[in-house]
Amino acid sequence: MPERVVLTLNAGSSSLKFALFTASHHPKRLWSGAIDRIGLSGGHFQLSDARSTIVVDEPGRLDSHEAALTRLLKAIASLPGSLDLVAVGHRVVHGGPECDCPKDVTPALLARLRRLAHLAPLHMPPNLAGIDAVLATRPEVPQVACFDTSFHHDLPDLARMTALPRAYAKDGIRRYGFHGLSYEYIMETLHHDGVDVDAERIIIAHLGNGASMAAIRKGLPIETSMGFSTLAGLPMGTRTGDIDPGILLFLMQEKGMSPDEITALLYEKSGLLGMSGLSRNMEDLLDSNEEAAAETVEYFCYQVRLHLARLTGALGGLDRVVFTGGIGENSAQIRSRICAGLGYLGVNIDSAANKAGCTRVSKPDGRVIVEARATDEEQMIASHVAEKVLDKPVPRASSVGA
Repeated sequence: MPERVVLTLNAGSSSLKFALFTASHHPKRLWSGAIDRIGLSGGHFQLSDARSTIVVDEPGRLDSHEAALTRLLKAIASLPGSLDLVAVGHRVVHGGPECDCPKDVTPALLARLRRLAHLAPLHMPPNLAGIDAVLATRPEVPQVACFDTSFHHDLPDLARMTALPRAYAKDGIRRYGFHGLSYEYIMETLHHDGVDVDAERIIIAHLGNGASMAAIRKGLPIETSMGFSTLAGLPMGTRTGDIDPGILLFLMQEKGMSPDEITALLYEKSGLLGMSGLSRNMEDLLDSNEEAAAETVEYFCYQVRLHLARLTGALGGLDRVVFTGGIGENSAQIRSRICAGLGYLGVNIDSAANKAGCTRVSKPDGRVIVEARATDEEQMIASHVAEKVLDKPVPRASSVGA
């Protein structure tokens, strides 16, 4: 009997991250990997098994997401065992005000998502390209869109508002929040580890190339650092984070910059890359002797401290901080520098535990628990997709690579 599996896709502008899971109530990761530099020279395809052992590692140009997906399906078809692909799940950054949970991909949903593409120009076009690639190569396989905004869908009214005239809210101009799949996964791991999430005031800091923070009270999100777009809040790899809108008016009126030029500046040329003039990668900046790199790191940590303190105002206090994402989980130095000076909130890092990479990195007698945890957005997507398809019949001709 073939094993039923779901495929998760996280499509970037020139990349395709993927994982293959069992279609079960507790999906088990079987295979995972990435295809990099799609449409560019130096393309690369890597596939690893459940133990993270690399089984495919090959260069080769792939000119489109459709070509990348075809290559991926061919590789999966050659894997040992018989696999039945029953659904594909996608990370989709923006779901708009209507999407409060994962949705089956339909022509109507796709049309709605295409209208939202300009709200997350770095993410939505490649997210949609991943969906289109599956439609072109395996149209019979059901697809599910899992939204980063869904977690924040029921933010309190005050947290959703802007100070623009109310009429603009009718056009969907409101605060949304992102990185929801990551936050959802962290909340599940906390619950699994016996944390009474309903009784705690929690801040989760998802720090990576994209970065945001969320305040959780009684198990529900009540505030976040991001808002209408993926630009707001913390400085990121190439994005500004919060910026005085008067600066944008100045750039348009006094410098003659066009909307497209300002979009490129805000999304692609700012953040850690723009400030340092060196790299968007935090590890590169920490290793650099350049003064601009050191100042950029300090600015990033300063801004995270400010936003963390701001979120405690919404929570009315603080019981737990969880660092996650590539930087949050892996950089003891950044965690330490962020938490330095937060003793007044009850945040005190245990230097040895922090450097050792323990889950709990705060002092045993600290009033606020501080943790570093891995996130797994793919696992979250697989769980949502499996939930949707378990009670549905398997589509015909669903063998992987057919």
